[in-house]
Amino acid sequence: MEQEMDEWKKLMLIHKFALDEVNTKLNILNEEFQHIHQYNPIEHIKSRLKNQHGIIQKLNRKGYALTPENARRHVHDIAGIRITCSFASDIYHVLQMLKQQRDIQLAHVKDYIKQPKPNGYQSLHAIIEIPVFMAASTEKTMVEVQIRTAAMDFWAGLEHKLFYKFDGVIPPRLQKELKSAADTMTALGQKMEAIKQEMDFVKNGGTFI
Repeated sequence: MEQEMDEWKKLMLIHKFALDEVNTKLNILNEEFQHIHQYNPIEHIKSRLKNQHGIIQKLNRKGYALTPENARRHVHDIAGIRITCSFASDIYHVLQMLKQQRDIQLAHVKDYIKQPKPNGYQSLHAIIEIPVFMAASTEKTMVEVQIRTAAMDFWAGLEHKLFYKFDGVIPPRLQKELKSAADTMTALGQKMEAIKQEMDFVKNGGTFI
């Protein structure tokens, strides 16, 4: 029992260190764009570490034995970071910057922007692997990175509140309204992106027709 508790503590600590590593990289990129470049694709960065109770719940849902080793192998969102951007194009720019980091490996991507969920949810989910250098070992650790626009984040927050308000079963009428709101959000995002592209065109010496 004591050995297993120590293994859980080590698992949590390693994921905390992995979260710290990725946060540091993102904060460096954020400050670089703020002080050196004319445009910053990153609006906000938020991180969280899933607690042991949440990990055990996920292992239960997946049908795995409740062990630290299974958590390490099968629960890839113990460490999570959410990045919000202004425009959809910024999302892919941020993902590309992460891929260019030499010690980061991109393990998996789910693109719910190009292929939204049926309820209208949009976001880009990436599982990245980063080495954590311990005293006696190097632990390759998974971190989930969610990248979305501020509008997508607002929509997801509202959907999350409704999900828990109605105990996981959102009434059909509200589901329809949420989907309509997601469609409106997409159209508005595309229009704002087009305006931004025109601004960039003029800034780079182009002229309006």
